[in-house]
Amino acid sequence: MTAARIESLADLLATDFANKSAVIIPDTGPMLSYRELAGQSARLSEVLMKAGLKAGDVAVLVLPHGVEFLTMFLALCGCRVTALPANPASTQEELTFFIADSGAAVVIAKADHIPARQAARELAVPFGEVGLYGQTTVSLDIETNLPAGALGESRLGPSAAALMIYTSGTTSRPKAVPLTSANLIASMHNFARCFQLTPDDVTMVVMPPFHVHGLIGATLSTLYSGGTVVLPPHFSASRFWQDAVTYGATWYSGSPTIHRILLMRADRDGAPRSRLRFIRSSSAKLAPAQLRQMEERFDTVVLEAYGATETANQISCNPLPPGARKPGSVGLPTGLEVLICDGEGGALAPGQQGEICVRGPAVTPGYRNNPGANASSFRAGWYRTGDLGQLDDEGYIYVTGRIKELINRGGEKVSPAEVESVLLEHEAVLDAACFGVADEIYGQEVHAAVVPGMEIEPGELQRFCSERLTEYKVPKRIHLVAQLPRSATNKLMRDVIAAQFQEKT
Repeated sequence: MTAARIESLADLLATDFANKSAVIIPDTGPMLSYRELAGQSARLSEVLMKAGLKAGDVAVLVLPHGVEFLTMFLALCGCRVTALPANPASTQEELTFFIADSGAAVVIAKADHIPARQAARELAVPFGEVGLYGQTTVSLDIETNLPAGALGESRLGPSAAALMIYTSGTTSRPKAVPLTSANLIASMHNFARCFQLTPDDVTMVVMPPFHVHGLIGATLSTLYSGGTVVLPPHFSASRFWQDAVTYGATWYSGSPTIHRILLMRADRDGAPRSRLRFIRSSSAKLAPAQLRQMEERFDTVVLEAYGATETANQISCNPLPPGARKPGSVGLPTGLEVLICDGEGGALAPGQQGEICVRGPAVTPGYRNNPGANASSFRAGWYRTGDLGQLDDEGYIYVTGRIKELINRGGEKVSPAEVESVLLEHEAVLDAACFGVADEIYGQEVHAAVVPGMEIEPGELQRFCSERLTEYKVPKRIHLVAQLPRSATNKLMRDVIAAQFQEKT
């Protein structure tokens, strides 16, 4: 079966490449063919059904990177149980919230994951213990007293939630984003078409599986196209380039932090030149200087992309050659409609800044059990991203900030992302965060924290900004730091940064 005929996630592994390698596990090098991966997933689906799980139930999946996560996720898809991936580093309190809020029917984790086991016990939810026999055989033992029940037809209908992911919730409680089988398939199709993925492609998966970047934007899209996934149990920068050569990687997708680490190690670890077909960057702004350095060192194209959980991963990306790649832009829409809207929902012309709004088959039908968030985030079929941006005359998207993160300096609105983009243009800056600090005169004052890659004085960076920004946007203070706090999905934790430096002013 070819990718174009996939109508359900249950069909994902039923390709024309049954004997081809679907998954490679580094270090020892075992491989799972598409047929073997499908067989394991089907076997585990049987275990889930015999335990009494029913179509539409939610399973919290607390597993690290690796074959256990992928196999269990596909098993859940195969029997129409919604997968809710959680960061294995989550605390018991966080897991308790996810379980209770989602109404989960089971928690699936490794035996030694104490927070997951205790959270399940606290809420009297069955616990599924995952094991690995040999190098590729995944087992599941569910501790439950539920009566066995048949699920009926074990295919995932296009209107059912296949995946549910909680947003980070930096300004309010996390919101549950359900993504249907149809959403995921549309996203995989758009992704595979954008990057011209084929069965000859091999990807190194470096992003975590509990977020759309790692799960859809690397793993599932590769399987959709019949390619091969190199799936380590965890990201290892010291092993990356060796594994990339050994297994013939043709591309990878990562955050700017991952790219920076791999670039810094490239010469030391013998990273090849002209081996990768492309490198994709997403989850945060990539510094222009870093993009240039990557392209020069690896002799390939680096493509900046833009996405969201609510859109099942990618919204736009700079195209492969011969398409034009524009510095500072996140490229052209990939299978979705994009509008720049004013405060009333009206479309703005190219060059005008407003809210980025998106619609299309990959967009979630709405947040789960959250009518307030749905009312504010969806309008007439359009998802309001909360991002500020603009289009150019050729339809390329430029993201200029977050509406809720605007700094109000004496009535003048400052976008932190705009200031960060300027700071990241300086060759001495590895990472940057702009934020507002309370001020008696202006209400808020603009500050920035910078991770330097070489010796630099804050005053020099301020002068650099003043040559490129209006005076009120130039940071009053620039703090030099060793690193910036980021979430597991590489989002800047501005509230943490602002609180830290508010105390020092």
